[in-house]
Amino acid sequence: MPRGRKIVIETEIDDNIVDRYRSIDLGEIRKDRESVEKNLSGSLATVFKAAQDLYKQRLGEENLREDHSLYSVKTAYDYLRGKGVVISFRAFGGRIERGTVPYVKVGRKRFIPQNVLDDISDTKAEFYTVKEAYQEYRKANSKINFRAFIGRIEKGSVPSVKFGTRRLIPRDAVEALTHVSNNYYTVSSAIKELHKNGIRIKRNAFERRLDRGRIPHEKIGGRRYIHQKVLGELVDKETALRRAE
Repeated sequence: MPRGRKIVIETEIDDNIVDRYRSIDLGEIRKDRESVEKNLSGSLATVFKAAQDLYKQRLGEENLREDHSLYSVKTAYDYLRGKGVVISFRAFGGRIERGTVPYVKVGRKRFIPQNVLDDISDTKAEFYTVKEAYQEYRKANSKINFRAFIGRIEKGSVPSVKFGTRRLIPRDAVEALTHVSNNYYTVSSAIKELHKNGIRIKRNAFERRLDRGRIPHEKIGGRRYIHQKVLGELVDKETALRRAE
């Protein structure tokens, strides 16, 4: 009987974080975003008309903020900082210039509605920028470089969505990928771990066991991963089998 058939892995992994990763629905996220942007667009038109009426009455910024929740660029920046959004004033001004932060112009000054600012804050709480996602993921996988990370995004193994011109990564996805890097082996690293423990097995033979379901594993982002506990049991049973022969 082939050696692989003598070993039955009994460890069962119930991983809620991986399940949550699999439940990420990019289509639903895009659909929700379209709804948010439609509401923001309608709100901007309404606010602009009301703000113009106030401006004609020569009322000041305080009235605009109190009556229509409109913030000047400086007070908008302070509002976001108070919400925990870390961004330089120059970068924030750049977004306004490029139109990625919607605003209304009252007289000669630009004002940002509070619901736009709240949307920025909410988006920050749910998504990473590509650079932020890379920096967070790299804490668990120091071998990956930024170019390789971008490649994974382009191939779809790291889920992402585009809001306007910005590409964003769901925080749940980054949390799951970080968790997997900390708790699972890739096929290559699993084989290295087996070799380190004196268990000689070729990659083709190892992958056949994965194909046949004899080694429990997870497929995440198009790659197969083996939990540390599963590989630990495999090492123990392979070692015991060698001693018995």
